[in-house]
Amino acid sequence: MTEESWYYCLKHHAVEPYEACKAIDRLGPYASVAEAEQALERVAQRNEQWDEEDRREDVP
Repeated sequence: MTEESWYYCLKHHAVEPYEACKAIDRLGPYASVAEAEQALERVAQRNEQWDEEDRREDVP
């Protein structure tokens, strides 16, 4: 990864550079610190979208 890559660490609840925690403990890569800070919100939004899609698919 490049020096511009940022990750959200699920273990420390913090934004970290590539060289920090193990991949299993983080989300990313993100292009900026600001994007990485929003990682959990993006996950929640995507999960809600996917849940809604699943509900629509289950309707006969």
